[in-house]
Amino acid sequence: MKSLKYSRQRECIKTFLMGRKDHPTADTVYMHVRQEYPNISLGTVYRNLTLLSDIGEISRLNVGDGVDRFDADTSPHQHIVCTCCGCVQDIYLPDAEKILNYAGNFYGGIITTQTINFRGTCSDCLKISNNN
Repeated sequence: MKSLKYSRQRECIKTFLMGRKDHPTADTVYMHVRQEYPNISLGTVYRNLTLLSDIGEISRLNVGDGVDRFDADTSPHQHIVCTCCGCVQDIYLPDAEKILNYAGNFYGGIITTQTINFRGTCSDCLKISNNN
């Protein structure tokens, strides 16, 4: 594979994602990167997010809201999605490997990846609903 040419804009995108735990959308990434690179286009941000995802440096998440979100944490983990505010939080299940093996026993093939998204109400939304 041809080596990847360094890009300050791509590095800015990666650095931004590494400092976030909220799984931002491409639009959120664009709004941030634009502060440092005012002439960057949304298309450039999308292309770089796609490239970083394709080469495994970030993860692209589809949590069912129709918008791709991005995560710099590529370690095996799952997500919890709040059905009220839409926030996405990481969760690290200690037995996730067992779930993968269990599913593999029924599949008859080889499972290479898994995506588990839990849905519920986050603690912030619970506090708001309890105060009303």
